[in-house]
Amino acid sequence: MIEHNDQNNQLPKELKSVFRELEIVKHLRKAGITKKFGFTTSYLFQLVFCLIFHHKSWFTLLNSKKGDRYPAKDSVYRFLNHSKFAWRRFLTYLSVHAIQKVEQLTDTKRPKVFIIDDSMFDRNRSKKVELLARCMDHSSLTKRFYKGFRMLTLGWSDGFTFMPLDFTLLSSKKAQINGISENIDKRSSGYKRRVEALESAPTVIPGMLERALQAGVSADYVLLDTWFTQQPLIQSIVELGLDVIGMVKATNQRYLVNNKKLSLKELYKVAAPVSGKKGIMRSIQTTMANGVQVKVVFIQNRNKKSEWLAILSTDCTLSEQEIVRIYGMRWDIEVFFKTTKSLLRLQKEFQGMSYDLLISHTTIVFSRYIVLSWQNRCHNDQRTLGGIFYELCDEVNELDWAVALQQLIELLEDALKKTNKTIQKIIKSQLQQWIDGLPNYIKAYLSISVCEV
Repeated sequence: MIEHNDQNNQLPKELKSVFRELEIVKHLRKAGITKKFGFTTSYLFQLVFCLIFHHKSWFTLLNSKKGDRYPAKDSVYRFLNHSKFAWRRFLTYLSVHAIQKVEQLTDTKRPKVFIIDDSMFDRNRSKKVELLARCMDHSSLTKRFYKGFRMLTLGWSDGFTFMPLDFTLLSSKKAQINGISENIDKRSSGYKRRVEALESAPTVIPGMLERALQAGVSADYVLLDTWFTQQPLIQSIVELGLDVIGMVKATNQRYLVNNKKLSLKELYKVAAPVSGKKGIMRSIQTTMANGVQVKVVFIQNRNKKSEWLAILSTDCTLSEQEIVRIYGMRWDIEVFFKTTKSLLRLQKEFQGMSYDLLISHTTIVFSRYIVLSWQNRCHNDQRTLGGIFYELCDEVNELDWAVALQQLIELLEDALKKTNKTIQKIIKSQLQQWIDGLPNYIKAYLSISVCEV
């Protein structure tokens, strides 16, 4: 009976500490995601959050032997379909809290970036989903159409850890299949997100970046794909105080060189060749038609070496290698899309018809990724050990190199004693060759002779 009534008994032991560390329940309350009676929103959130770790869907969980321990089906769907919950605010609070923890482990000299990209949110089998539209899959070679949404996502990365910050499920005014439900309160946050879904991506992106900056997230650059590296959007981002690095494709955009307007192909011809830098062909500093100064780097296309690709940067002080290296961090969001869809069951776990359910479930899936991303950082970054790590660094710095070399050979000697004679002969032979190649002044520091080893 006690286990049945304990609403906080849903989290696995491995996740309880992370939920407390990231203060997830606190962020739910701050975002106004609360209920006056019935099952608490924190309990329902944890229940949906942990479905992926039970390897069960909500339907199979209710039909299992322990199904009577959980609330009825309608309780969870009412929670997910609630139009007045500020899910965007919750995701911002959670992301900012996690990013602040990650920044403590990141070198201040290391560039931090915002990454913006969109991905398919497929609902091909649906007919009555709210705001459903026909969208084009630009990533496929066939440019096929699908029913669903464009999931425009803003993320933050330091090159090692990626955190999703904001998203919008974009519909379409022209290719719209279903419209906004008439029963939605126009004062609610759910209605505001529906109105936003009918806007274009370049209109939505500046607002997403501005909200992230106001929340206290810092970044040096905004990384864009070819679909977003357009001059009006670049100018809007630069006005926010951020630099842009993005890949450019040959469109009608023009660049000013010696008072002449050149296309991207013409710009390549007048760009100065770069020698001695593998993969980098040419670069040039120019001005876009709207007056923004940029540096364009032309690199070799790995898939087709006879062609080139162009990367644009509004920070003209960066070297060609730095521009290419920083732009490579954009791959983090592609890994994020693949993980959420293939492993975290985005767009598959709940099949509701309201736009609110799509927003709430996507937010929960993003929360799963944030938790797993933070756990991965903790397990792989030794700086999370705190004072122990830095004390060890100080000890290593104070250790004389000769003493360190002597201790290394002693450790090798102890390891050799535990192996068979055949392996001992092989290792001794290799070690003999290594010591013979050392300078005499280093050999003098070794108290153990080669024969003894």
